[in-house]
Amino acid sequence: MVLCPFPSSSFPLCTDLRAPTRTNGSLAFCPYNGKACCNPSQDLQLQKRFQAMNISDSACASAVKSVLCATCDPFSAKLFTVDSEPRPVPILCNSTAGTSVSSLSTNTNNNTNFCSTVWESCQDVLISNSPFAPALQSKAAVPQNATLSKLTDLWQSKSVFCNAFGGASDENSLCFNGEPVSLNKTDALPPPKGICLEKIGNGSYINMVAHPDGSNRAFFSNLAGKIWLANIPEQDSGDVLGLDESSPFVDLTDQVYLDTSFGMMGMAFHPDFATNGRFFASFNCDKEKSPGCGGRCACNSDVDCDPSQIGSLDAGEVCKYHTVIAEYSANGTAASPSMAERARPQEIRRIFTLGLPFTANHGGQILFGPGDGYLYIMMGDGGSKGDPYNFAQKKKSLLGKILRVDVDNIPSEEEIAKLGRWGNYSVPQDNPFSEDKEMEPEIWAYGLRNPWRCSFDSERPSYFLCADVGQDEYEEVDIISKGGNYGWRVYEGPMVFQPQSTPGGNTSANSIDPIFPVVGYSHSNINKLGSAAISGGYVYRSQTDPCTHGSYLYGDLYASHIWAASESPADSGNFTSNDISFSCAPDSPIKCDSVPNSNVPALEYIFSFGEDNRKDVYILTQSGVYRVVRPSRCSYACSKEVAASTNPPSVPSHGHCFHPHSVVMLFVSAVGLLLKFLL
Repeated sequence: MVLCPFPSSSFPLCTDLRAPTRTNGSLAFCPYNGKACCNPSQDLQLQKRFQAMNISDSACASAVKSVLCATCDPFSAKLFTVDSEPRPVPILCNSTAGTSVSSLSTNTNNNTNFCSTVWESCQDVLISNSPFAPALQSKAAVPQNATLSKLTDLWQSKSVFCNAFGGASDENSLCFNGEPVSLNKTDALPPPKGICLEKIGNGSYINMVAHPDGSNRAFFSNLAGKIWLANIPEQDSGDVLGLDESSPFVDLTDQVYLDTSFGMMGMAFHPDFATNGRFFASFNCDKEKSPGCGGRCACNSDVDCDPSQIGSLDAGEVCKYHTVIAEYSANGTAASPSMAERARPQEIRRIFTLGLPFTANHGGQILFGPGDGYLYIMMGDGGSKGDPYNFAQKKKSLLGKILRVDVDNIPSEEEIAKLGRWGNYSVPQDNPFSEDKEMEPEIWAYGLRNPWRCSFDSERPSYFLCADVGQDEYEEVDIISKGGNYGWRVYEGPMVFQPQSTPGGNTSANSIDPIFPVVGYSHSNINKLGSAAISGGYVYRSQTDPCTHGSYLYGDLYASHIWAASESPADSGNFTSNDISFSCAPDSPIKCDSVPNSNVPALEYIFSFGEDNRKDVYILTQSGVYRVVRPSRCSYACSKEVAASTNPPSVPSHGHCFHPHSVVMLFVSAVGLLLKFLL
């Protein structure tokens, strides 16, 4: 079954790493409409800058105008290569750059040598405050301080000029050919014939994090608050997960409140854990049972919420329960943190605390950004059907948001109190709202209901994909961008949402510029039970199954569906999702049970996905831990598959799986917890 995604804006990015915004028609000066990286005010500024250049030659004026307006292009982040050194002008297409122009871009004029066009049009034309003057100074031929200049005044030759400003499109970059970028409408990658799984563990876990030291080890955690360190067996080794449930890495159960929809929802290990031993846990606590459980309530006057009035919408005391992110350490338990097999359960520092208004939709995942080293915190809207207080849209609420904080530069207690922070962290200066007095500065993105499992694409870190659990109709996957508004509760996925109760007010659809999901599914399309809850996964980057490489894998809680979403054209953000069959390998190290009257593995409930340091993908389920393996082990055809190596594994695992009856019973009951939590 192919599920057609809602026609979303593609995933271009602006030079400030935000998503393009709606223009409400065409810009007056630059040739962009629909969505662009300039608003009318910025467009007017570009027009004034262009007019001030006083360019007398029409051909040169046309070329310079297009170069200036490239900053408005929805793909300007690519054109200006903002992930490396900032550029004053976009990469100008240069057919002599050494590589052919890729099929990424198919502009109508197909000018593969636009850099030459600019030179030939402008080489002898005087330009005031030329955009080419400050360029890449190290490649300039003469000092670049002239306010009125010709290209020949600044550059020795066309080849020197195009060496500084030119480039060619390839699979990783775009060049500018004088017109708005238009990507090829190439076919999406063919979906895999099926996903082959092997079962390597019997335990039920909701989190998996690869060891930061790059080894074949990973951490697993459960809802109750235990974390284990496990050895990951080599592919095709026939070994099981090396994890002893009787010997956890750390036991935080005394600090975690475990009940109907509470527990330890996330864990994260500092990028430098191998040397500094720092790790973090995200969990819920009950202030009546834990003396250290306390903090500000998310229901407060800043968000027009009165705790004395909110109790009528949901049972229980408002903000009795809190979301907590605490720091711990593995230092001193081994010769180096990388060698540590145990950690102390004593909290080092309280990073974050937030009182919860209701008893569901807490989010709780935490992870470090692969490029910036900052901690990302996924927060649900706080619960109660339909987000009645509109927390997800309110600018002063941290609920229904993704937060981004710095845990390496922690201010003094006095500074934290003065700034009104929610814990021991600082706010990165490049957060989208760090200088916006109307928004909480911790916010990276907003308008989410209950993000359940987010991940960065290991090959394209700008692709930050989050699954967001829907209310009644739609489950979605979003590409998260800086400052993005993902619509909830104005929209549920692509559909307008009508809340039943609105004591906290409404946000009109006309007042926001939402970013719609790239893929998703309606409950009615897949589930006769009338309900569903998405679990986000990973862009598959392992070579184990080359026919799945590049596809984003995700699933549904009820474990009857796993999807593979592929993007076409590359870097467009336009995805097509396919419902993929999945099977268990006959030679699985642990025998897989099957759904009655079916060959489908009995996963029971999909809690989460995981990824190891080799980029192999795992599915964490109620019935155990499963790993994606070579498709031929399940007789799925894949012409790209390489025959399995017969070499012995370099780091064999000698662990055994333990599954005490008490743990089984805990997670059988935890299904109820997660069902209520997610739905």
